Amino acid sequence: MTDALQTHVLDVTTGASERVMDLTRDCAAFLARAAGGRDGLLNIFVPHATAGIAILETGAGSDDDLLAALRELLPADDRWRHRHGSPGHGRDHVLPALVPPHATLPVLGGALELGTWQSVCLVDTNIDNRDRQVRLSFLG
Repeated sequence: MTDALQTHVLDVTTGASERVMDLTRDCAAFLARAAGGRDGLLNIFVPHATAGIAILETGAGSDDDLLAALRELLPADDRWRHRHGSPGHGRDHVLPALVPPHATLPVLGGALELGTWQSVCLVDTNIDNRDRQVRLSFLG
């Protein structure tokens, strides 16, 4: 590969409920094409004001625990000044301060370097916007 930076945009539909969506396989598939066996960095970015990227264990309840914790920290009620959309939607605009809209991860030999139980996840509590984009960028 001659280009140092490779980029791909994932189009993701999150559905009508709060969701933690595992993107690890999508990241690995992108790196298989873009990294060419090289070391570098994978940047994952969500260009939305109401979603974030988290690195966490999935499938053992941690994803549900994260959503439960966010419901406690950011209740979907009328306390929020940002008031358009469904009730409590203002909390969705606070989410990226707690779950940032980006992550940068190491890539070694063209493969994502994650811990044993770590996954790359899109966190979306905004039920008003079901269509999301996630930008994957590899810098070798």
